[in-house]
Amino acid sequence: MTLRRFELKTRAKEGFYPITELVRAAVAQSQIQSGLAVVYCPHTTAGLTINENADPTVPQDLILGLEAALPDHQGFRHLEGNSQAHLKALVLGSSLQIIVAEGQLLLGTWQGIFFGEFDGPRNRNFYVKILAG
Repeated sequence: MTLRRFELKTRAKEGFYPITELVRAAVAQSQIQSGLAVVYCPHTTAGLTINENADPTVPQDLILGLEAALPDHQGFRHLEGNSQAHLKALVLGSSLQIIVAEGQLLLGTWQGIFFGEFDGPRNRNFYVKILAG
């Protein structure tokens, strides 16, 4: 089993950051041929997702969609004023599991792994654990 910690400096209040290549590097470094890659985000206003990575406008559309589905609400009571960011992180989730087969992530042709920031800019981190199996 291999555990890697990655640091990520987000540049905007909201955005999706591609992390597929970092996860691939963790798999390669582990030398595990078959198993599972677990990606974990330890933040409550950020999350992880797998989505299309071919068209660079998709992440922008995801932000627009999340904004429409989860608008800021004047009734929110959280003192920090970032309840909307917590809700967006809740929708994405804090972890992903990707099958590793023949030493490679088993992702679809158009799939990529993204770190979603909803309360930036911030210094963030995420973890990748590779499990043999």
